[in-house]
Amino acid sequence: MVEVAFAIPGDLRAPTGGYAYDREVLARLPQLGVRARHFPLPGSFPDPTPGDLAETQRLLAALPSDTVIFIDGLAFGAMPADVISTVRAPIVALVHHPLGYEPGLSEQRARELNELEKRALAFARRVVVSSDFTKRLLASEFDVPVDIITVAEPGTDPAERARGTGNPLQILSIGSITPRKGFVFLVEALAGIQDLDWRLTIAGPHDRDPAEVSRLKVVIARHGLEGRIELAGALDRRQVAEAYAAADVFVLPSLFEGFGMVLTEAMARGLPIVCTTGGAAAETVPDEAAIKVPPGEVVRLRKALRRIISDEDLRRQLADAAWAAAQHLTRWETTAQRIANVLREVAS
Repeated sequence: MVEVAFAIPGDLRAPTGGYAYDREVLARLPQLGVRARHFPLPGSFPDPTPGDLAETQRLLAALPSDTVIFIDGLAFGAMPADVISTVRAPIVALVHHPLGYEPGLSEQRARELNELEKRALAFARRVVVSSDFTKRLLASEFDVPVDIITVAEPGTDPAERARGTGNPLQILSIGSITPRKGFVFLVEALAGIQDLDWRLTIAGPHDRDPAEVSRLKVVIARHGLEGRIELAGALDRRQVAEAYAAADVFVLPSLFEGFGMVLTEAMARGLPIVCTTGGAAAETVPDEAAIKVPPGEVVRLRKALRRIISDEDLRRQLADAAWAAAQHLTRWETTAQRIANVLREVAS
């Protein structure tokens, strides 16, 4: 058995796509000849305190050289080179998306994170990414050799087709309330089509960026939409399934995605989709299953929403295409197998 320390910062139970990916892979690796154990790192990443950096350096440097460190990019991308250089064990980096590409950062902080991540990735024996888009980005902007990058797309579990609600039409969007997710743009877009009969549920944690949550609430109140938009907070697995089942349309207004797991989850329910072309989101959903608009463009998002809400035939066409494409989505067993292959190669 290959010995692997899966180094993950913060709370592994957190309801985000990145942590869900980590949980699913961690649970499956032992069945694939990889003895992987959760190796917790401090939760302050990607903005670690000096004390947390010192603790991280101590923890990683203490691992034996015959253990492979599989480390989540939320931490690895923010580690200075002098921390990583003391590690004896071989490193495989997992990059959900580059940290400096998080919208809302100052230009200086984005540059700092990009430079940190570029230097950190130079220490990795292999790099695992969640999309072809991220593979191309790391090769072109972070000087990572293409031949050490493996794409392991997130898996998607089969699901029952959504039954919908229909009157009023239920719009669902899922994600942590942060600037990157673009929920303010979604509310602004919907504010211009209040003549149509719709309701919006935004499901996702409120603790990632309290300032963005406050901003979103202010925008909702300014347009008098408190009765039509629900901020449902973080939902458990059962509640998420119920939200998908009741939805008529799924919307992802993100400014940037390294993959967009909620998009494939919506496809698995046969939902018609409106999404942006931010990052990998442009490629995650087939064109025939979604109306796609550039990120951050309220007017074009509003037109797309008016169109999909008003046209039942279009919704049915997009839904059928999403359901058909979902039958060929990657499953978690395949995701874990690709990662296990990389870990075994590094260990040999």
